[in-house]
Amino acid sequence: MYTLSAERERGLLWLLALTQFTLIIDFMVIMPLGPQVMQAFRISPPEFATAVSAYSWCSGLSGLLAATYIDRFDRRRLLLAVYALFALSNAACACAGSFPLLLAARAFAGITGGVLGALIMAIIADVIPLARRGAATGTVMTAFSIAAIAGVPAGVLLGAHLGWAAPFWVLAALSVLIWFACSRIVPPLADHLVERPTPLAQVVPRLWRLVTNPHHVNAYALMFLTMLSNMTVIPFISPMLVANHGVPPTHLSWMYMAGGAATFFTSRAIGRLADRLGRHLVFRLFALLSVPAVLLITHLPNAPYAVLLTLFAVCMVMMSARTVPMQAIITTVPAAPERGAFLSASSAVQALASGSGAWLGGLWLSTSGSGQLLGYGINGWVAVMLIAIATAWVGRVTATTQAELRNGAPTGTGPA
Repeated sequence: MYTLSAERERGLLWLLALTQFTLIIDFMVIMPLGPQVMQAFRISPPEFATAVSAYSWCSGLSGLLAATYIDRFDRRRLLLAVYALFALSNAACACAGSFPLLLAARAFAGITGGVLGALIMAIIADVIPLARRGAATGTVMTAFSIAAIAGVPAGVLLGAHLGWAAPFWVLAALSVLIWFACSRIVPPLADHLVERPTPLAQVVPRLWRLVTNPHHVNAYALMFLTMLSNMTVIPFISPMLVANHGVPPTHLSWMYMAGGAATFFTSRAIGRLADRLGRHLVFRLFALLSVPAVLLITHLPNAPYAVLLTLFAVCMVMMSARTVPMQAIITTVPAAPERGAFLSASSAVQALASGSGAWLGGLWLSTSGSGQLLGYGINGWVAVMLIAIATAWVGRVTATTQAELRNGAPTGTGPA
């Protein structure tokens, strides 16, 4: 375990949070930029969905494969090398002159983002004592709230006024500044190299056992279904609002700001409710409550902007409300010795599900002669079907016990 002063530890954590912030913005900002991207490249909604999916698929696969090599390098050197490539990938996105080049740049960004996500968690585990690791992780995870409340709305405003490529130029510049800060603040992290790295012949079987454990499979399936349901709807909200309801792109930033602020305040309350009433029960409750919200946002009638903004915020809250207890359930599944590896694999599953959801949601979408988005109502019904399956499935998600680890067989522990 490395020993850092309190001040340097705090600085490192906020630097990791800033790094995480850029990763989240890179993934999220392209969704509200959908109308501009589709117009700039003259692409259809399914092709736009592929651009969203490319990042997630590559991020999930690279994050999962990182388990085979991440412990073979100095964390600091690997962080600086991969983060430099991440900054380059965003510049490549901004420079893309054709849709194939944009796809390649998004895939490259996903590859680097997946490795960086795994590296951030590895650095926290290396540097922060176990007693403070939960609080440290919470500090880094504030990047999600900041991205939702400020980062994405800022990106939408830049895209509306300066073109879709502007947010990626700003993100590349911000990444360069953070890279220089990392080069000065992140200490050499190579103590884990003192021990001989686990041979690849052992790493792969361990990874296989991790992802095929019956309890883990049930948890991954719950996460996959929930994220798949979310992402069949979320990437296409902005194109639908612009094309079908005439919402100016500049006004989308206020909608995302309202949705981010609403989820920031409700997520903690829902988490406390899950602790009090039971995670499985609260998941089922909000899965049920989310159904009318999803169907309403995918079958929106013509309404004033204030009503659309309110409905958007309600939909974001309902989707977040079922995700919070789902994440809490997931953390109860692994036994302590394999919790880190399990959660790393969970992040990969989440990314793969996000990419698959965006791809699935774009399959039957099209645009009319007047430019309206057609087929979005089907997305709502598919999302409802998926969350219904998840609601039935959640009862199968149970904890792995130490006895099961020793015996290698499930014993049927009850819901946490």
